[in-house]
Amino acid sequence: MSTSRKKVVIVGGGIAGLTIANTLVEKAKDLVEVTVITRDRHYVGGPTRPLLLTNEEEYGRIIRGYEEVGLKGVNVVTGDVVSIDPGNRVVNYAETLLGNKVRSLGYDYLVLAPGVVFDGSSINGYDKYWYVNANVYDPGRVHVLKNRVWSMNEGTVVVYAPKAPYRCAPAPTETALLIHTILKYRGVRDKVRIIHIDANDKTQPPVIADVVKAIYDKAGIELITNQEIIEMNNREVVTRSGERYRYDLLAMLEPNRAPSFIRDAGLGTDWVEVRSPTDLRSPKFDDVLAAGDVAKLPYPKNQEIAFESALFATNKILEDLGSNERVPVQYAFVGWAYVGNVEGRLETVSVQFGFDYTQQPPKPSKDPEPKRDYTVQKDRWMQTYLRRLFGY
Repeated sequence: MSTSRKKVVIVGGGIAGLTIANTLVEKAKDLVEVTVITRDRHYVGGPTRPLLLTNEEEYGRIIRGYEEVGLKGVNVVTGDVVSIDPGNRVVNYAETLLGNKVRSLGYDYLVLAPGVVFDGSSINGYDKYWYVNANVYDPGRVHVLKNRVWSMNEGTVVVYAPKAPYRCAPAPTETALLIHTILKYRGVRDKVRIIHIDANDKTQPPVIADVVKAIYDKAGIELITNQEIIEMNNREVVTRSGERYRYDLLAMLEPNRAPSFIRDAGLGTDWVEVRSPTDLRSPKFDDVLAAGDVAKLPYPKNQEIAFESALFATNKILEDLGSNERVPVQYAFVGWAYVGNVEGRLETVSVQFGFDYTQQPPKPSKDPEPKRDYTVQKDRWMQTYLRRLFGY
């Protein structure tokens, strides 16, 4: 490649990172040399992942490799970022997670889109008893959770949502209702107590909290709000107010934050600081931008916001390059939340909701009637993203 091309390094090979990579290659063409640093050689789609629990989704449908991305001209590097030196425009990454050899990449523009870290360190006992927990966010852990739910015959399930923001707002309620569905299908639901503990005053997203509560009441799921888990062992969790809840199965989402190298580089604390939702540059460095879940935005952390923020970041780079190309984008989305199947059929229904952030105050919308068609729409939407970004 010509040395006159600007080097764009993108940390993160997910929705936000690949949106920026693909769009720059298409729009900026010979102006840029694009490199994506990703921790894994494959990507696992997130939004439909909870349906792995009920066998309505399959791993093979949501796993993608980066080979077709490479054919487009994007350089994909596998490694784990260990540090960033924004003053000298350098990213340091380990070739393996063990960090046995560290390499460096220089850049003209750096885009941070590594996603979130699930950090249980604020929960006393987590370091010792982490293995008792599983949830739907990680490909391996969702498989553990699935096995535990399908083998459970009695006892208590505790599902937990930390304080917002966290990735994929409805996932904890989806988890509780899908667990109910499986247990009902297996004929053991009346022997299992399901408790959803939530650190927020409402289940997330708030726009459908009333719908979820009504379905919880039908399903017999106990909802406890404004309770933050601060301690755990292999039998119970303890909230900040001192309430203790015994469990036989724990599906706890740990608090979310940005990777440590963000804080170490002075680019933010819990999240990467940006100038505004439409100017994703760091307040300190014109050549460092953020997109996706890691960016500090006044919006939910979900796939559509990740995509839209990535386009805003791309436009800023195109502008800085002197290109006349721009991508149309605004913060507005429609989403779907799985609500399982109260009757116990392995045919999940979903609730549709949305937000239009182009209006002030933001305009929410929802259809309070769960529909099977919304589950199908969510699947098509996920597959469309995967085809668009990964080429198949």
